[in-house]
Parts: sequence; structure tokens; C-alpha cells
Amino acid sequence: MFEGEIGFYCRNAKSVGSLGVLFVACLTMAACTTVESQSFNVSKAGNVESAHIAADADFSKYDRLQAEEMGIFFPAGSNISSEDQQRLRQSFREAFIAALEGYEISRESGPTTMTVQASLIDLRGSAGTDVSSLRRDIRDIATAGSLVFLMELKDSETGHVLARAADSAKAPTFGTSEGGETDWQAVDEAAHHWAVLFRRFLDTNLAH
Repeated sequence: MFEGEIGFYCRNAKSVGSLGVLFVACLTMAACTTVESQSFNVSKAGNVESAHIAADADFSKYDRLQAEEMGIFFPAGSNISSEDQQRLRQSFREAFIAALEGYEISRESGPTTMTVQASLIDLRGSAGTDVSSLRRDIRDIATAGSLVFLMELKDSETGHVLARAADSAKAPTFGTSEGGETDWQAVDEAAHHWAVLFRRFLDTNLAH
């Protein structure tokens, strides 16, 4: 099982500038997202390493976003200090709020609202049991020993996944073991890099 998840979600706002942010904690990935079986087509969208668009996806009806909590997941047994957790939250919060600039944000689900969600999944040093406890669809994307950034676009009312993309180009060091230190410059660079990719992925799919 995975532990040490860090997340945030965006409260009600008419503009990105008035977004509110709340940090939350979750013990397992399975508790955060419902898995569904559906058909996807491979896409080159957003300059990410891999992207899949639902065969029945229709992005034309969406004109606003509902931002779900962003998670950072570590393998069971990882020990990251509360101070490092707070700083990780701050780095990713700032990067992703900035990346949503220009989009209308809603707290409520609705027929024209699309949910966006990002997750950082650290499988470095993970055991086989850690990987097997992940959602089936994530096991298809992530592999043991990797650090994966996952982007998902979903219908806010049904939870139907419209698009999913993954990238592992960055691998910042986290201080998750005794004596280990987090590389904060690398963390900030990775947060910015993935926030930019997320924005490109959004723009590519929502252009209409």
C-alpha cells in the first residue's frame, strides 16, 4: 500500500486569481479515484511521453474546470519529514495554480465542467506489493523504479475519464530515507515542467 500522499484542491472561484487551496492527506491511491474500463486511443497531445484519449471523448461541451486534489504518493516505508511535505506542497501548489491561469474554475460539477487531476507517483525503491496495490490503469502506465507524473481529464458529473497522460522526464530527489536530503531546486524545476505539460495537455484537448 502507498502512504504519504499530499494533495490540494481548488475552492470556488470566478477567476484563477481568487482560487483557494486546501491541503489534504490520503493513505491509499485506491481511495482517491474510481477505476473504470473503457477504450482509449493513443495521442501525441501535450508533448508528454504517453497520452491516451477516450474513444468517446467529446471536449466541445466543456467551458470550465473543476480542479481535484493533486497527490504525491510514496511507497510504504518512505519517511519524509513534515517540513519537507509542506515545502513540496508549496512548490506544486504554486506551479499548478499558475498553470490554470485563464481558465474559469468551478467548485461544483456540471454538464459543462471538466475535472482535472494530477498525481505524482514515486515508484523508486518500491516493492512488488507496492506496485500491485495500485489501480490497474496506473499499473499499465507506471513501472517499478520509476517516478511518474500522471494527468487525468474527467467528466465532472460522471467521473468518466476523457484523457490520461503520463510523463517521467524529471526525477527529483526526495528526502524519504534517514539522512537523505530533498533536492529543492530539482523539485521546483520538476513542478514547473509538469505544470507546463499539464497546461499544454489541457489546451490541446480543449481547443475548439
